[in-house]
Amino acid sequence: MRTLAAVATVCVCMAGAGLWWSAGAAPNPGATTPEVVRLGAADAPSGVTPVASGGADKLEKFKGAEPKPMPPLSFVDAEGRRIDLADFKDRVILLNLWATWCGPCVKEMPSLDRLQAQLGGDAFQVVALSLDRGGRTAVEPFYKKTGVEHLTVFLDPGSESMKALSLRGLPTTVLVDPEGRELGRVEGAVEWDSPEVVAFLRQFLGRGGGPARDRGGVMKTGG
Repeated sequence: MRTLAAVATVCVCMAGAGLWWSAGAAPNPGATTPEVVRLGAADAPSGVTPVASGGADKLEKFKGAEPKPMPPLSFVDAEGRRIDLADFKDRVILLNLWATWCGPCVKEMPSLDRLQAQLGGDAFQVVALSLDRGGRTAVEPFYKKTGVEHLTVFLDPGSESMKALSLRGLPTTVLVDPEGRELGRVEGAVEWDSPEVVAFLRQFLGRGGGPARDRGGVMKTGG
């Protein structure tokens, strides 16, 4: 079973998958490397190759460090309404950057959907941000085909978030605290609703959120 190893504010690792949160995780020569699609290719899988990321260590080896400021980040929902990441203040955000042409992204999307169903609410939100150039026309059919029901459609067809967050590849997932600061990031696919990952995330939620609420803007779930 995959196990999650993490720094509460800088590093989180998935030992079984070789996944890592942010800079600061010491390499583990015995760890496998996650499949991460290299950025820079057009919206087609033909030009992408896997890249390797850091190693994995055990959870208890890591100590907390200071959260990092997040750059301003804006995107749109399925109706074309502008959303700012700051709109999610007071929630822990799992910001997942992905695309439908990215194999590892597709692999982890069902577990992100299940995680949102399990933890989503006033204290926690999965923000799955698509970088597909096709925008809504690419994402909505994908959600229907794969049975994604609990994730809101968020779109960045111009890939502005790629530069803002200095992404190396997809999928990249950033954990953001209720003050809008980056706690860490992971490259590669994760089984997000595994007991180890859920237990780790619950550390940031206090008693956790209640049922997801409709916003007069951002917070309703479902495409």
